[in-house]
Amino acid sequence: MQSDVRHRVAWVTGAGSGIGHGLALRLARDGWRVAVSARTATDLDALAAESKAIAAFPLDVTDEAGCARTTRRIEGELGPIELAVFNAGAYFPTTAEDFSVANFRKTVDVNLLGEVNCMAGVVPSMLARRSGHIVLMGSLTGFVGLPTAASYGATKAALNNMAQAFKPDFERFGITISVINPGFVKTPATDRNTFPMPFLIGVDEAVDHIMAGIARRQFDISFPWQMRAAIRLLQVLPNWAKFAITRRMLPR
Repeated sequence: MQSDVRHRVAWVTGAGSGIGHGLALRLARDGWRVAVSARTATDLDALAAESKAIAAFPLDVTDEAGCARTTRRIEGELGPIELAVFNAGAYFPTTAEDFSVANFRKTVDVNLLGEVNCMAGVVPSMLARRSGHIVLMGSLTGFVGLPTAASYGATKAALNNMAQAFKPDFERFGITISVINPGFVKTPATDRNTFPMPFLIGVDEAVDHIMAGIARRQFDISFPWQMRAAIRLLQVLPNWAKFAITRRMLPR
């Protein structure tokens, strides 16, 4: 793989910690020149210090104009972006008792429109080159509604739907689109969760799954298989059975 990607450019957003951080290091190790973005510059500087192949480009993905500027800057300094992994995301627990329009708006702005803002920067140049791979960060929660994940899951469902709509269109121009749909991954974000997280895996294992899916240009990169199977089962159950299970997931 290294001989195939040497000196090619990848861009990873949400790279300050967790999956984005681990993925950036793995791509750099495999020979990619990696542009990394997140809101916190100190996190990015620490990441860039771990590898000479990583360059920091601080960014708030909710800033449409900032995304366009950052894309131009990356391509001007490093070269054409061949692989773009849009990983930035936000999660706000959502229940009847803490229903918040503001939290819904922030979730949509980061998880959905943030990825669209970043796509807007890379799609035209990939279209012109007839080459490129865009990877969106979905979630297995996007396939079935789970308690506390109303706003988060809604954005992930939207990303999967959007990617399905774009796939046949993009592939006419040599552009691949994929969606990462993980279950629970142990990161600083999930460390704050107060509910059970079945089939929890580490960042390194998650990165293994993602890298394998990228190498195969796989559309749906879902893992781990146990959580994927559980979600698929919930999807096909009749509503009375599905809700009997999800009621047990409500916060106590």
